[in-house]
Amino acid sequence: MNYVAAEDLTKSYGIKVLFENISFNINEGDKIAIVAKNGSGKSTLLKILMGKEIADHGNIIINKDIQVVLFDQEIDYDPNLTIEEFMMTLDSAPILALKNYHQSLHSTDHDFIEKALAEMETHKAWDLENEMKQILSQLKITDLEATMKTLSGGQIKRVALAKLLTETRAEHRHTLLIMDEPTNHLDVEMVEWLESYLNKAKVTLLLVTHDRYFLDSVCDTIWEMEDRNLYVHNGSYATYLENKMIREENLNATIDKANNLYRKELEWMRRQPKARTTKSKSRIDSFYETEKVAKTDTRKQGLELDFEMKRLGKKILELKNIDKSFGSKVLLKDFSYQFQRGEKVGIVGKNGAGKSTLLNIIQGLEKVDHGEIEKGETISFGYFSQKGLTYKEDERVIDFIKEIAEFYPLANGKSLSASQFLRLFLFDDQTQYSPISKLSGGEKRRLHLMYILYQNPNFLIFDEPTNDLDLPTLTVLENFLQQFQGSLIIVSHDRYFMDRIVDHILAFEGNGKIKDFIGNFSEYREAKSREQASEKNIIVKSEPPKENTIPNNSPSKKRKLSFKEQKELESIEKEIPEFEEKREKILHQLNNETDYEKISILSADLEAISEKLESHEMRWLELQEFLEDS
Repeated sequence: MNYVAAEDLTKSYGIKVLFENISFNINEGDKIAIVAKNGSGKSTLLKILMGKEIADHGNIIINKDIQVVLFDQEIDYDPNLTIEEFMMTLDSAPILALKNYHQSLHSTDHDFIEKALAEMETHKAWDLENEMKQILSQLKITDLEATMKTLSGGQIKRVALAKLLTETRAEHRHTLLIMDEPTNHLDVEMVEWLESYLNKAKVTLLLVTHDRYFLDSVCDTIWEMEDRNLYVHNGSYATYLENKMIREENLNATIDKANNLYRKELEWMRRQPKARTTKSKSRIDSFYETEKVAKTDTRKQGLELDFEMKRLGKKILELKNIDKSFGSKVLLKDFSYQFQRGEKVGIVGKNGAGKSTLLNIIQGLEKVDHGEIEKGETISFGYFSQKGLTYKEDERVIDFIKEIAEFYPLANGKSLSASQFLRLFLFDDQTQYSPISKLSGGEKRRLHLMYILYQNPNFLIFDEPTNDLDLPTLTVLENFLQQFQGSLIIVSHDRYFMDRIVDHILAFEGNGKIKDFIGNFSEYREAKSREQASEKNIIVKSEPPKENTIPNNSPSKKRKLSFKEQKELESIEKEIPEFEEKREKILHQLNNETDYEKISILSADLEAISEKLESHEMRWLELQEFLEDS
């Protein structure tokens, strides 16, 4: 089934052309990721699909039998609504049935109650209510009575994500789900849950994300928007990079040929008398086409710089026996660490565990309850936070950077001009002389990052640097950081980014405990999984004693149960009904529970009891086979 068909779409803002004559199709079941530099028109294209923008030229046909749902960077909400009220603002029959049912719980009108129950059955709203509870629980939304205005930006985004996923579940129509950076403000566990959810969900997906592991897990097609065009790549992110490299190599070969031809044709053009009318018009037209190709700039300047970093002394930064709490919540407990030159440390942990607090303590922005902090005299911090950029409305990009310095120093005694450094971070000449206020949200984020790096710090602190950055910028940033000789701390939920940059992990594991792990993020996660598995009381099927095993050369030989196995069978037959009863009880509690913290606990209990029940049933079958044979 075809969802969307677009032909020759063009969109410009003033003299800036975002895309020109692009065509594409979206069919049922497609899971597509859009990759592009910020300012290339990704968000504009999404808005055109939503009907919020109109293309300058071209046709777009959206199937009338589908609904298009957008998860946007900007969340529209009434700040006075509670979370539960916000969730119930969805305009769908199952949600309306759910609202009526909740109202009927406080009603004495039997007709209204019966009607509400009938609507719940008709629209299968019982299942929807359970799924809504599970989604909110997975996204760590527990207090449904909290008003939207009391939530942080990250919490608002998670609530909006829960509402969107509920909406796609509530509607039984065909759905095109459009998601713009859905993993921002989610911790790793939430991101992995969302990956699993989208893989299982029967939705058609159009996704903008900087998270490359998430992209590879969820999507099977990549749309690349570059130089006003749209290129389609079927396969993984690695396939896209390979295809892009081949395309650019072919284009560069074409440009080299065009340059050779251009020099010859330019010489011919100069030789012709201006008044001469016999000059071939077609050859002149061909000359200008050749000139256009020859002057195409495809070779991005490589980021291979020998930086002249501000000197770091022997003493860098040492934390000794640090304690920090807020009320009864312990964030740091007797934490000690000594940072080394060239060290690249990743900090991970759940939201609210204390990661940002540690960054503030390191910079002297937050006082400790107990302990000592010793800083080297030569430390120059560069802090890239989640806060936005401060600038004058009419200030140009180039002037904003030049306020720091005209040139960026290199170790070989040379330097880069402010304009050259801006080009390294994908700001072309036209954008450099534009007002900052005209930049897209992602471009402002990129400029903020560049502003920090251009100050040439020797100790970088990044708090979620990948949020709202496009993939081309992330590649540039990763190359920069890999060559950076100073100390580096990164707080990030971007697994791919962490794997490329950091060499060991400080993991906030709760209650003030911080684990120092040597290795990258994926290695830490693997070690953590093994540790958790060993701590669980996993029931492993025991092998029959050697003296009771059936020899390989006599497979038909039977045996009776030993006394020990007979007792084990009796015990299992007694425990299985008990486990089944407990399981049913938990299921009943889940269906009637509204406290989302309790739902999370009950879900864990249900998983544990189900594992035990399955293990007992498997062992019962094994023993039963011996019993039947004996």
